[in-house]
Amino acid sequence: MFIETCIAPVNIALIKYWGKRDEELILPINDSISMTLSTDEMCAKTTAAACSTFKEHRMWLNGEEIPFEENSRIMRCLKALQCLALAKGAPTKFPLEWKLHLTSRNNFPTAAGLASSAAGYACLVYTLACLYGVADEELTAIARLGSGSACRSLHGGFVRWHMGHLADGSDSLALPIASASHWPNMNVLILVVSDSRKKTSSTKGMQRTVETSDLIHYRAKHCVPSRIKTISEAIRQRDFEAFAKITMQDSNQFHATALDTYPPCVYMNDISHSIAAFVHAYNAAIGSTRVAYTFDAGPNACLYVLQEHVSSLLPAIQISFPNDSADNVEYYKGIASDQLTQSAVEATDISLNGNTSLPIHEHNLLKYIIHTKIGAGPKRLTGKEEHLINTTTGHPY
Repeated sequence: MFIETCIAPVNIALIKYWGKRDEELILPINDSISMTLSTDEMCAKTTAAACSTFKEHRMWLNGEEIPFEENSRIMRCLKALQCLALAKGAPTKFPLEWKLHLTSRNNFPTAAGLASSAAGYACLVYTLACLYGVADEELTAIARLGSGSACRSLHGGFVRWHMGHLADGSDSLALPIASASHWPNMNVLILVVSDSRKKTSSTKGMQRTVETSDLIHYRAKHCVPSRIKTISEAIRQRDFEAFAKITMQDSNQFHATALDTYPPCVYMNDISHSIAAFVHAYNAAIGSTRVAYTFDAGPNACLYVLQEHVSSLLPAIQISFPNDSADNVEYYKGIASDQLTQSAVEATDISLNGNTSLPIHEHNLLKYIIHTKIGAGPKRLTGKEEHLINTTTGHPY
């Protein structure tokens, strides 16, 4: 038996991917830019095993067996990797005909608008590439065949997915803009409003949007190109204010296109809109742009903030969104206890000034908060203890 285990990160789009020009090849109608998050708090973990005694391909996701050979996207990624291994003359340790057993787990909610499919398919492709001995820039094009945004999770830092123009999609690749070390104090607070599966999947939502929305086509042609240029320069210059403005504007427009869809796709809820209003009120009270929001296809907010401002932002969130579990470290995931202590005693610039402009909401609207930062791409794990699959039976532990 040959076995590999890898982890891959979540990426959150700053300039959104929404809409395909080719459903089969998953080719987008516009470029997109994302930031890769650290795998310390959020990642997909996949183990792939190949064995001569396996009778069929099998796969388990979060402990539940799912169809493998009937899943066209998984099979498309597998066949593309096998073809790449043959084309590159990769020194495979076993025949490509051997069947596989795969198991994958996310340590964060699945299908809740937190880019679980991006991390999952990036991890699948990267793990299989390690298993087959393939290391190639074409991996982003293969990950794209599983989930479009998965191509961006194969790089760390800030990543641009080029839409490409060729019919076969060979020029639709994800390439890095800047590494995680370029802006190391970039942090993210994820305010989890709901960890339930969203009502309209991204696949169905964007297909309906392309078919029925006029705004989506205007956005792709007239808005995205200039935003790509502006935010890329902001990232290079580490200009947080310009970065924040474009990020929030693009999030707002993406959700406007979802509402322009017929019937409309509604991903944000009342709490989401309250968080957006809080961010604008907070920045206004501070007198500068310290925090920016973005929402993917779900109600959960991703707040970008520089590390030096996290300790003052956390109590401001607690003022506006009080939670009875705020004293419990489980409510704050990825936040060290000493940082919570600092936040508690420091208070915010707003409360110190006696400013009451922050909106106050009812208790317990947020389920929990995840604190993470900019991170690197996927990595291979070593050691038997890292595997999710039993090396004797080929079944998950």
